[in-house]
Formats: sequence, structure tokens, C-alpha cells
Amino acid sequence: MINHFCKKPLWECTRVLADVAEGRRSADVVIKDAQLVNVCTAEIQEHIDVAIAEGRIAYVGDADHCIGEHTHVIDASGLFIAPGFLDGHIHVESSMMGAGEYARAVVPHGTSGIYWDPHEICNVLGLEGVKVMMEDAERTPLKAMVTTPSCVPAVPGFEDTGSFIGPQEIAESMSWDGVVGLGEMMNFVGVVNSTEHAHGELVETLKADKVVTGHYSIPETDRGLNAYIASGVRCCHESTRAEDALAKMRLGQYAQLRYGSAWHDLPELAHAITDNDIDTRFANLVSDDTHPHTLVEDGHLDHVLRIAVKCGIPVIEAIQMVTINVATCFRMDNELGSITPGKCADIVFLDGLDTLQVTRMMIDGEIVAENGRALFDYPRFQFPEWVTHSMHLGREITPDDFIVSAPEGAQDGDQVNVRAIEIIPAKVGTFEAHVGLTVEDGQLKSELGQDVLKTFVFERHHETGTVGVGFTKGFGIKRGAMASTVAHDAHNLLVVGTNDEDMALAANTLAKCGGGMVVVADGEVLGLVELPIAGLMNDLGAVEMSEKVHSVEQAWAEIGCTMPSPFMTMALIPLACLPELRLTNRGLVDCTTFQFVDLIIEESESE
Repeated sequence: MINHFCKKPLWECTRVLADVAEGRRSADVVIKDAQLVNVCTAEIQEHIDVAIAEGRIAYVGDADHCIGEHTHVIDASGLFIAPGFLDGHIHVESSMMGAGEYARAVVPHGTSGIYWDPHEICNVLGLEGVKVMMEDAERTPLKAMVTTPSCVPAVPGFEDTGSFIGPQEIAESMSWDGVVGLGEMMNFVGVVNSTEHAHGELVETLKADKVVTGHYSIPETDRGLNAYIASGVRCCHESTRAEDALAKMRLGQYAQLRYGSAWHDLPELAHAITDNDIDTRFANLVSDDTHPHTLVEDGHLDHVLRIAVKCGIPVIEAIQMVTINVATCFRMDNELGSITPGKCADIVFLDGLDTLQVTRMMIDGEIVAENGRALFDYPRFQFPEWVTHSMHLGREITPDDFIVSAPEGAQDGDQVNVRAIEIIPAKVGTFEAHVGLTVEDGQLKSELGQDVLKTFVFERHHETGTVGVGFTKGFGIKRGAMASTVAHDAHNLLVVGTNDEDMALAANTLAKCGGGMVVVADGEVLGLVELPIAGLMNDLGAVEMSEKVHSVEQAWAEIGCTMPSPFMTMALIPLACLPELRLTNRGLVDCTTFQFVDLIIEESESE
């Protein structure tokens, strides 16, 4: 695979690199007297110099012979150096920032490259939206390597999105310079059952000699997993049990151990490594979804590394999981992932392996961040107007739109059994709960005593008027309502609440501001994050976005919710490729059988 992400392709600078290594030519930069984290041999090498030319590493050893009159010498005595960190699975849109501001936030934390799946904006605005995101990213030193969204919609036939991606679109995108593979194949059902659509996308990716990334979210590790991997899917970030991650690694699939703002799977998944005497070359660490508050307060992959070490993973192995293992997964280890001759000079400086605090960041041989501050700057990206006008409901939403009528024949005071989506804090999965609701005024209402809330999904892309109706359980809300246009992956308008008036206020507030996240109570807006860019992002920086998100999380707490990053958990309610029960604009989906199911449970079903 040709790498378009280094300062210069290797074929343009082979002679220069050889000359510098031999001392016939001076290096541009020499790092002196560092402690090298050698991810190739899993050891620490003392008193190592690194000579850099043309943005690449020319020599590793004692580099005095590479220093000339114009060489920039960096004294690294007392510091550790490691390859720049690579995130093997990330959705930039989940940061609620554009790609440029995202780069400014993560590079100071040691991140030199991301393999990003922009399927959030693609579900709203298609490949043209992806191109806009790529234009923003290209202005930065961050190596933003795209995996083309594969599942738009996530599960065909179960939701309405703003766009559609099929084999033809995948084939087109594989010719783009910035694309290195296929985004997470969430339609694992289509893969294991050999549907033409799913395999058509795999075929176009493999024909282009690029990497297929995965999403296998069910606890089945025999025939289905074998079929999935045999079809060419190289990695998967959806393990939630240690045995799932271990099974994937044993079958030669890269298990991407996830720790994001809301998905805290790593402490469980770490047992796949700490409880077994295994080679960890097929393990990656990824963040998947990270809120701006996490990036500002905790960091990015440096934070994930600290969590991994806390979970018992040896520090050098953990660093391998964000460097050489990731580069090898994407078949780019000939260019990235190690501090060795010929590779891109992407180097992170650490004050110690106990703290893993990043003091300096170098990409392509240039210092791009120091002491937590990005050293690159550029004007604020100008998003096209069509990107910032993506709310197309076609009408104002009223409190009457949230009435859930009781089944015919039911009388006030009767109990009606319904299916409810029971959330799991800090996890992506849900349970199908069966809940008895009391009929009141001929309606089924939210019942706070059972922690059960009305939940609606309104289609917002094409004014179809379709609405999904359901109930959720587990948020702990005591009053008010919440709404969001960040509603994976179709990103329709999701509303959850205790009463119809507040739910209507929440919905209309987002319709007026172009999308975002809002908390209301008693007719008042308590917290609002405006996300006018596709209803997913804002053009503000990380600190400003962190403050906005923090205020909304405080509003959640004010109405009774104490779970971590509750908006991220809420945002997965419509995602029909995750077990067990989900709600899209077309209705309730049983995500174990992939069938629509009724809200009301018939007596024969409950027996």
C-alpha cells in the first residue's frame, strides 16, 4: 500500500538517507542521548541518538557523525522516546469538533496518526461530507487516514439515513489518496450470511489492496466469527468480553481493545492478556469515541495507555499496541509505527514510563507540540453552507406528537406490558426489558418509579415524517427531557423524556439551532450544545467544546442522571447493529434476530 502521509515518499529520499547514515551528509535533526522504547524488540535502549533527514529516520545509534553545522540537535537526556501513537479506530465526529480542531487537541498527547471512520457525517451528508472533513484534516500535521464508511445505513432496511453507500461508492473512494481501507463493517450479519451488498463492499476494498476493518459485536466465537474473518475483516473493536478478544487474536484478527469517554471495555478486555501467556502482537488499543471533555481533562491515547498499564498490561507491550501493532494491522509498518531507519520521523517524547506524560511531539521530523500545546496554527475552517443546514423535519413538533396511545380495549388502571431498551452504563450493549405500564388517560406514559422514559426517533434528513416510538430504562431521570441529533448511526432526532411538553421543547430547540444536544426541564433549557455542522459538530476548539459539553452533563445530573458521558450512551439507542433492542425512526428492532418487533407484548409472548 502506498503511504501518502509522510513528508516525502521513501523513493524520493533513499540516497539522502543512506548518505546521512554513513556520515556523508548532515542530518536535519539529531535527537541525542534518549532512552528508546524499541517496539520491535520490546526493550529499552539507553543513550540512543536518532538522526533525521527529509522527515524520515536515517540512523539510530551514536549519531555524532550525522551532526553538521546546520543540524538541529535536541538534548533528550533523561527522556524516553517512542514512535508516535496511532489510533486504529476513531470517529472524529464524536469529539463534536471538526478534524482540524480535533488534530489540535490530540497531537499534543502524542497522537501522530488516526485511522478514522467518518461514518457519522457520511450517514448525514454522504461522501461529499467526508471530502469536506478530509479537507479540514489535510491542513494539519496529524496523519488522518480514512477508512471509507461501509454501513450507510448501518443495517439496511431498518432506518433512514441522509445518504447511501454501496459497492459502487466504495470502489470510487478507494482511489482517493487519503483512503487506506473500509470502515467498520457493522453489517456482520450480511457478511456471515453472504449477502451481495456486504460482500460487494468487501470485494471492492480487497481488489484495491486495502484493509477491511470490522465490527463483530455478538458473543459468538465459532462459525460466525470464522466466517467474518475469512471474508477479509482484519480487525474488530467491538469485543466486550476477554474471551471474545482472545478468540479474535487466536484467529489472526487484530483485537482493538477500546477505552473511550463512555465505552470502558479495556479493564475487562485486559484479562485476555494478563490472564494468558500469549503474544500480544494482535492487540491494539483504540479510543473509538472521545468527548472533548475527556481530551482536555485526560488526554487521548496517552490516557488509554495509562489505563492499560493500570490494568496490568506491561508498559512496553501497551506502547506496542498503539504503535507497531496498529501500523502492522493496516499494513503500513514499512512506514509507521517504529523508530527505525527509513520510517517517518513521528516521535513522542515522554518524561517517564511511569507517568507516560508527553513533553514533546514530532511528526515528519518537525516539532509540532510541546508541553501540552500544539505549535501549528491555521485559520478556522470554512464549512460550506450546505454542511450547516442538515435539519429537515418539515414541521414543528408538538406535545401531541409524543402521545403513546394504549392498545385498543385497555382501560385506565390496566397494566400493559411493553418492550423497553434497558441501557448499561459505560457499555455499548442494551437489554430487552419487559415492563408493565399503567394506562392513564388512555395513554402509556413515562413511569419514573420504574425508571422508564418515553423515547422517540424522528427522521430528519428527507422530511419523510417517520417516527419510531419506544421506552428506555436506566437513565435515572426524575424530570425534564433530553434530545440529540447525535444518534448513531443515522443521526436522526432522538428525544427521551418524562413529559410531552418538555420533549417537544427539546426537539424544537435542536431544530432551530441546526442540531446538537439539549437538556430541558419545566419548560426551560438547562443545557445546550449547538452542533450545526451536520448536526454533529461545531467549529470551536476543544476547550470551548469541553466547557459546553460539561455544562450539559451538569444539566443531566441536575435532572437525576449520574452515569458517565450519558449522551454517548443515549446516542446508541438507535444503533440497530448492537444487541439486544434498539429504536430507529422505523420502529423497535430486535438486534439478535434482526427483525422489527412490536412495542406492546402480547399475552402469548409473555407466557
